[in-house]
Amino acid sequence: MVSSDVSRLDPAALPPSIVDRVVGAASGDSRPFLFRDPPDHTRLRGLVQKAFTPRMVDTLRPRVRQIADELVDAALERGRIDAVADFAYPLPVRIICEMLGVPTEDEQRFADWSGVLARGLDPETALNETERGEQAAAALAFAEYFFALLAERRRAPGDELLSQLLAAEEAGDQLSEAELLSTAILLLVAGHETTVNLLSGGLLALLEQPERLAEFRRDPGVVTPAIDELLRFVSPVQRTGRWLLADLAVGGRTIERGSFVTVLVASANRDPDVFEQPDRLDFSRPENRHLGFGFGLHHCLGAPLARLEAAVALPVLLGRTAAIELAGPAIYRENVVLRGLASLPVTLSAA
Repeated sequence: MVSSDVSRLDPAALPPSIVDRVVGAASGDSRPFLFRDPPDHTRLRGLVQKAFTPRMVDTLRPRVRQIADELVDAALERGRIDAVADFAYPLPVRIICEMLGVPTEDEQRFADWSGVLARGLDPETALNETERGEQAAAALAFAEYFFALLAERRRAPGDELLSQLLAAEEAGDQLSEAELLSTAILLLVAGHETTVNLLSGGLLALLEQPERLAEFRRDPGVVTPAIDELLRFVSPVQRTGRWLLADLAVGGRTIERGSFVTVLVASANRDPDVFEQPDRLDFSRPENRHLGFGFGLHHCLGAPLARLEAAVALPVLLGRTAAIELAGPAIYRENVVLRGLASLPVTLSAA
């Protein structure tokens, strides 16, 4: 286990060198590639994208199935669970930790940090001073953790993604230390946050619509289109934004170059000009051109992994239960950008 106290989110408690480096990693030329344009975006994304190709991701299918079965075993033994904390959260966290080479015993340490950083994606006007301070402290806690872990991987490299990134750093100027740090944090947080919301939100949508739930259980051939429809319907990412590099004409108006534009992804996914009966969950929807994974060169790197995890985990959960029902109100987090459930109590029994 990497030494780092999850309760100590105080920037003043960290060595100045770590504070300086994480500040550099969060701004300027060392921001995560999610917030950068070519050529830096192309270079940094290229260093990790091979691990997320459909072919590479498909090799994880047996492991995803194994984890899903283990979680369902525990759920059935209890008979009542929180489907977020006991199913939707641990599965993608475990997978991304194994891909990165993060020790399994450290998985639970990231729940609070990741949640705070995800909340930090919301507009500054949606955050108060305390929340902004918590965001900075969570970033520093992550930084402290990854500095220690990366030092361990330098001493004893393996074949996981962090070691591969270190090898790229040591090969030349492809990856600076600050870029290495920001990429590691981005992959860990982005590698599970939205998938948690897809799994839990998708399950809720199915439980609220028994006909679709029965269809999902009955026909294995519907799983693939169902996952895309759930992505459209749930929209785990509600909004994103872009700085305009050129004037843009929209709806008879011109938005000037240099303006910041907020794109309401969830609204686009319910656009009646694109989707017939957009508020209807329809697994036979033709040409489901949703924006659940974004668009353009920033299209979600982890899309194949998220699709695989949902396409394996939900059928395992629903296929192994004779009954699964809501056992209380579904409670949503306060996030504006990443819409997701904080709690989803359910009862279930074995098939």
